[in-house]
Amino acid sequence: MTWQGSNAATPPWRRAALVTLTLVVIGVHGCVTQGVAERMIDFGQAQPPPPPRMEVAYVREMELSTPAAAAPAAPPRVATAAKPKRPKAPKPASAPQPRAEPVAAEPALAAASAPDEPASAALASAAPAASDPASSPAESLASASPSASPPASAASAPEFEWPASTRVSYILTGNYRGEVKGSAQVEWIRVGSHYQVHLDFIVGPTFAPVVQRRMTSDGEISAQGLLPGRYDEETKVMFGNWRRRSIMFEAETVLLPNGQRRARIEGVQDTASQFIQLTYLFSTRPELLKVGNTVDIPLALAHRVDTWTYDVVAEDTIDTNFGPLQAFHLKPRRPPDSSGNTLTVEIWFAPQMRYLPARLYVTQDAQTYADLVIERRPELAGP
Repeated sequence: MTWQGSNAATPPWRRAALVTLTLVVIGVHGCVTQGVAERMIDFGQAQPPPPPRMEVAYVREMELSTPAAAAPAAPPRVATAAKPKRPKAPKPASAPQPRAEPVAAEPALAAASAPDEPASAALASAAPAASDPASSPAESLASASPSASPPASAASAPEFEWPASTRVSYILTGNYRGEVKGSAQVEWIRVGSHYQVHLDFIVGPTFAPVVQRRMTSDGEISAQGLLPGRYDEETKVMFGNWRRRSIMFEAETVLLPNGQRRARIEGVQDTASQFIQLTYLFSTRPELLKVGNTVDIPLALAHRVDTWTYDVVAEDTIDTNFGPLQAFHLKPRRPPDSSGNTLTVEIWFAPQMRYLPARLYVTQDAQTYADLVIERRPELAGP
């Protein structure tokens, strides 16, 4: 008696049907996965290609130090032609007048000629205390708004100087249908008045990432900070293609990825530029980083343009590979969003690192989040 395996006993038509069914299941699963990924990415119509990425070489690490308050950069002066001086008519001869006795200066003039008070005292008096019941919520909000005028003592502070090109690297941990790990970078590059801010995220190992996302803000530096011209966000899910959506900043409007236009709010930023704009704001107005204060910043997002409010909730110590780092924790008040896809970012700004973010906590919901903690001291480009 000869023994035969089960494959020999299975009719050929049944094996063919089984293979066909397997291929159909794989195909349907692939289509569903691709559809879900595309809905997650939620990209609009194709946009013109983004501007080329500026590249620099990083040669040294930033030295940590306690910053001094800096005045905002002065706007460029406009040259004007000097008015011609008219010749003075000769004075007629007259009898000598009696010499006048010196007169004491007026109180107002004497006060104006007095030395300025210390900058710290002026800043303390300019911002109301968070626990002061006499200050109304509207006054507190106005004192912390980026559009508010800087304190008078800022005029005597050194002028703010935009930092050289800088790269900050982070270790990423989080959860997306399970525990995930990865890396991230925030890169600030400037050439003259032209700037780019890059945020690069990799979820999973670098040789086989599960998700990659690149966010780029491209624009100009103005007297009020960053002036975005374009924002691009590119995402790639494993085995998928790169997909991109863009936001265009026009003179008076903002063109969203879905083709809709919204009014351009003064000082509006994008997802990438907001970090450097807040760094500029805190460098010129450090009194805003006080627990209990609020900071407003207009943001252009994929589906709308809104003003986001950040609360300064705590001053924390972040344990890093290069030692403990003091940082101020800002938490956004999440605006209403019917889609449920809006990400919120809690930020920790470190004064010792020129107010660059030392930690970012990105949240979509309780089960989807990413925690980015600085890995090493910021890297600086050469002169």
